Amino acid sequence: MRNKRNWKIEILGILLAILWLVPFYLMFVNSFKTKKEIFMDVTSPPEKWSFDNYITAFKELDFLQTLFNSLFITVTSVVLIIFFSAMAAYALSRAKSRISTVLFFLFVAAMLIPFQSVMIPLVTVFGQFEMLNRGGLIFMYIGFGASLSIFLYHGALNNIPRSLDEAARIDGANRWQIFWHIIFPMLKPITVTVAILNIIWIWNDYLLPSLVINKTGSETIPLKMFFFFGEYTKQWHLALAGLTLAILPVIIFYFFAQRSIIKGVSDGAIK
Repeated sequence: MRNKRNWKIEILGILLAILWLVPFYLMFVNSFKTKKEIFMDVTSPPEKWSFDNYITAFKELDFLQTLFNSLFITVTSVVLIIFFSAMAAYALSRAKSRISTVLFFLFVAAMLIPFQSVMIPLVTVFGQFEMLNRGGLIFMYIGFGASLSIFLYHGALNNIPRSLDEAARIDGANRWQIFWHIIFPMLKPITVTVAILNIIWIWNDYLLPSLVINKTGSETIPLKMFFFFGEYTKQWHLALAGLTLAILPVIIFYFFAQRSIIKGVSDGAIK
């Protein structure tokens, strides 16, 4: 019975994997075809494997500059979110008072506010301070990403005994040293989880960059892909090549970081 159940689960897993991979197969195969070949047969491989579509899409997307913009905004935002959220959560978890409790619940309540309800006044205010640029976008990401990150860090810090802080303080360490040398390394699983959640969100976000970025050459990959698809909507061979280039960095990132991602998520779930 146990073997039969395992076979059923394995077969189901294979079928689900094939179903999940079909869109990627169609995107990849058709990105090498000509426009005529796509309309003749979508599922078959191309008659001739040519990188002409990728060369055109690479130039039209200004891919290197666009990739740099996305990497700069994502990495800077995630690092600052982790930096500030971890310290804020530590302060709130260790300072047990009415003020800290109220502040924590304010951060939790902020997660319930839909972005659409604040986006117009937010963009108006940032426009008055001339912050509708990459710096302003990073600042917004820190604000929107801090609530969930503080909530996750706060839950993990409640499981770390205060006796560690007291022992380190007796040994002569100040609060800064206690947090960064003792407490923060213990938060590695939740830090990986926070990083993954924010990387996925920021890297794939289109709405906020579309409101903030108004300068040519500063577009992120999702924003540039929107303009690219608008220009090449009927030229699917170029559009699919551009889409393949757009998701390639995410695949490469996951390929190199999959062990850390899986370990971080599983350790965070256990703790």
